[in-house]
Amino acid sequence: MGQCVLLNADYSFLNVVNWKRAMCLMVKGKVQVLKHSEKIVRTAEGVIMKVPAVMKLINLIRTLYINRVPFSKKNILVRDGFKCAYCGAERQRLTIDHIIPKSKGGKADFENCVSSCKPCNNKKGDRTPREAQMYLKVKAYQPTISEFLRLKVKKLGINDILRDMGIY
Repeated sequence: MGQCVLLNADYSFLNVVNWKRAMCLMVKGKVQVLKHSEKIVRTAEGVIMKVPAVMKLINLIRTLYINRVPFSKKNILVRDGFKCAYCGAERQRLTIDHIIPKSKGGKADFENCVSSCKPCNNKKGDRTPREAQMYLKVKAYQPTISEFLRLKVKKLGINDILRDMGIY
């Protein structure tokens, strides 16, 4: 059916939850529904309920604020927009490529890693982009927390919903 946006009590973005989890939170009275989707659910007793699209927690959850986005393959793919950094292709299976290979002293961090499709990664091999005569279409950088959340919200396709509500 879909995903539901979960906001903290101060209207900050927390997560996207499955519609089943959203219905459980709604029935338990832990959330206030801000916007319903067009989808409905019929219970075994015949009760018809609308599936929420955007929900706000009633009680504030204190989140642990970190100063950096953690390094992971998923976070690199989100930063690069799920596109190959060399050819720009949007493939299903993307890998992580080290700009300066590990064998030549390259580190595994945001400034040295980009998303890459397998053909480009194999073509580059154990060389630098200059040696392989391949050029990056994106810049490898360490994203900030707010920038990363904005990218993640945009990728989930909920940017318009949150903008209409005046949240982002």
